[in-house]
Amino acid sequence: MTSPLSQRAHNVVGSANSLMWDIMRNPWCPTSKPDGYVNVGVAENALMHDYLLNYMNTQLTLPAKYLTYNDGAIGAERLRCAMAAFLNKHLHPVKPLTSNDLLVTNGVSSAIEHISWAFTDPGEGILLGRPYYGTFIPDMSVRPGAVVIPVAFGECDPFSVDAVECYERALLAFQATTGRKVRALMLCHPHNPLGRCYPKETMVQLMRLCQKYQVHLISDEIYALSVWKNTIDLGTPVPFESALSIDTAGVIDPGLVHLLWGMSKDFGANGIRLGVIISQSNPVLLEAIKGVSLYTYSSSISEHLAAIVLEDDDFTTRYIQLNRQKLAESYAFAATYLKDHGIEYAAGANAAFFLWVNLGKKYRELHPEETANLGDEISDKVMQLLLQRKVFLASGFLFGSEKSGWFRIVFTHPREYLEEALRRIVLALGDL
Repeated sequence: MTSPLSQRAHNVVGSANSLMWDIMRNPWCPTSKPDGYVNVGVAENALMHDYLLNYMNTQLTLPAKYLTYNDGAIGAERLRCAMAAFLNKHLHPVKPLTSNDLLVTNGVSSAIEHISWAFTDPGEGILLGRPYYGTFIPDMSVRPGAVVIPVAFGECDPFSVDAVECYERALLAFQATTGRKVRALMLCHPHNPLGRCYPKETMVQLMRLCQKYQVHLISDEIYALSVWKNTIDLGTPVPFESALSIDTAGVIDPGLVHLLWGMSKDFGANGIRLGVIISQSNPVLLEAIKGVSLYTYSSSISEHLAAIVLEDDDFTTRYIQLNRQKLAESYAFAATYLKDHGIEYAAGANAAFFLWVNLGKKYRELHPEETANLGDEISDKVMQLLLQRKVFLASGFLFGSEKSGWFRIVFTHPREYLEEALRRIVLALGDL
């Protein structure tokens, strides 16, 4: 029988029943569900949930307006004003944001899809450095039809000025082999999964590259305020500086610079489902996205709740300060645990929720005879062992890792939960 589905629908059949969603429906609890999964593979910050909920539950009242369509699909004027004021304070843009520079979506994934749709025709390219946040790929390609071009760096530091040449080579190779244009360069700044910030000089050179080829620079700054002090690793991590804080005069047409932000990470509230596209000098872009904004219409209740939070300057100041302290403490605990068990990780992080860890190397050390003939399959082997121990991590394979055996651990969990996850990881490797 001929399938009634389109080819693009067939291409994603099964993704809704992926392993991750199955694991999220079966969470571990030491008392009620000891046989559930310990999940340190999904980028959620639970460290501040109690603090945030205590505030929200004393502030939220709902006028009837928030049971209506509110101000429309691009975000309520009140929320966009609150976001603009909040981000002006924390991102230090050269040109202050106004509500007219912002378009609200029901999450940053929706914002990414909008941007991809607006900048590319099907088959055109978007540059993305490796390793990358794995969901960038479907966000930019499944429905918009863009081709994501993974940029390899080899032994070059992906945050260095030298890495800009890698982006240029990838751009030229794609255009030469396909005859199609590269339309955008996507950055995750601070970075997921490496937990580092791009230096200003690298950002400037990436802007120059984008200007040279008339490519849009998209800076996803969803972790902008989740920057913390690393007390464990040697060296001085690069501080965060927003793309909006860089003077573009003589560097790049400001109409090519765009920013994404949301409530999911910096406020540990993925479930609020609010993101924002910021473009200060490209009104045609925002007008185009307004035309399809109906499909990413955010909840009026979520908008009301976010506005309450963002308008309270005293609360957000305390929240960010305490969140940074907890992030630093949780990272230090997890990094020390890994060091104590001889597990390599990418040192020098100072932002976001992640440890990039080389579990494959540790497994080879513990099982040299078994792994002597294992190449890239080491990642699959370790993942199987982790799942047998009911602990879920994100595989570096899905994040475009250039080397096998690497995984991403999310450390932003209460201590008991994180310790259980790390214990199971060590057990899975056979070190206990």
